[in-house]
Amino acid sequence: MKIVQSVSGKFHHFHLARQLQRRDMLAAIFSSYPRQKLREEGISAELLKTFPAVHLLSLANMRHGWKHRKALEQIAHWDRTTFDRHVARNLPECDVFVGLSGSALVSGRTAKQRGAEYLCDRGSSHIRFADRILREEFQRWGQEFAGIDPRNMASEEQEYEEADLITVPSEFVLRSFIEMGVPAHKMRKVPYGADLSRFSKVADPDPERFDVLFVGQVSFRKGVPYLLEAFEGLRHPRKKLTIVGGILPEMTLFLQGKTLTDVDFVGPLPNTRLKEVMSHSHVLVLPSLEEGLAMVQGEAMACGCPVIASENTGAEDLFEDGQQGFILPTRDPGSLTEHLEMLTQNPSLRAQMSEKCLQRVAEIGGWDLYGQQYVSVLESLPTRTPA
Repeated sequence: MKIVQSVSGKFHHFHLARQLQRRDMLAAIFSSYPRQKLREEGISAELLKTFPAVHLLSLANMRHGWKHRKALEQIAHWDRTTFDRHVARNLPECDVFVGLSGSALVSGRTAKQRGAEYLCDRGSSHIRFADRILREEFQRWGQEFAGIDPRNMASEEQEYEEADLITVPSEFVLRSFIEMGVPAHKMRKVPYGADLSRFSKVADPDPERFDVLFVGQVSFRKGVPYLLEAFEGLRHPRKKLTIVGGILPEMTLFLQGKTLTDVDFVGPLPNTRLKEVMSHSHVLVLPSLEEGLAMVQGEAMACGCPVIASENTGAEDLFEDGQQGFILPTRDPGSLTEHLEMLTQNPSLRAQMSEKCLQRVAEIGGWDLYGQQYVSVLESLPTRTPA
């Protein structure tokens, strides 16, 4: 069985590509990233196909922070559609085509016309579900939300319709698709792994302090306003909240005029530095309103750092509530404060959770289990011969 993958960017698809390459199942992986940015991904040069022509404009936007929304929206649209057409024109023979949602409609159709199965892989909740929850959140904080580009929503929903199967990483994402009317028989859940090669426990937290960590885009989608409110209510003489990640415009506006005590915005960090910060932290908090299965949770657990996450992060597919951390409702800063205080008042509980995090990540086995489960989905396709 030969598989072709297509991903606009990188995301988790290179973890899958390495698993397929090990099994001699990978025919090619297409990416819009420049080849030089993918040199350390471990994919054979002849299997790696890149088309960065338009994506470089998107990367330049992230670097320079351009603010003309319509222009940025158009660049993103061109990026997805030109990449999709490029993959369709250059698609090698394959048994199955796996396309990341949002940039694989034409290439998926082409694969099906040639007799291949088409799997749409979606890394977060149903696109209309995501649009709805973000509209609600921006309205809550009195800001305008332009919405997801309607062209993208229409195209992606067509992908859902035309794909033979849709793969998703978590129960939360699965529920969002079923809520939006996608039949359950078309869905397959394959939870992500944790990168043990880059994340491991290298230190212990300071027992005299209480260090809370957040890693991700500093945005409404990630629930950062609720984290700030919860942390403000936390009673501890030597507390600190470290926020790692770039700040999106809505949060820049939200933070104007606010006095934040014991909160440190440090910007993005490389993995080598991030594992040190995770190891020194008492807990990672991820109160997101919408995620697929946030990989930062598994990375923190690999560093022995317990996790407090919302139920919309895919946490239930990664760890057990009350064992390696806590899984809480979204938009509930009071519950966040309560569970943070539980850890400050009971250091032995936090230590037990830390040990259970390491045990759980060892059980997951990096990305091997993810690879095994995804291959099982591929082998279950009709008219396909097992690898």
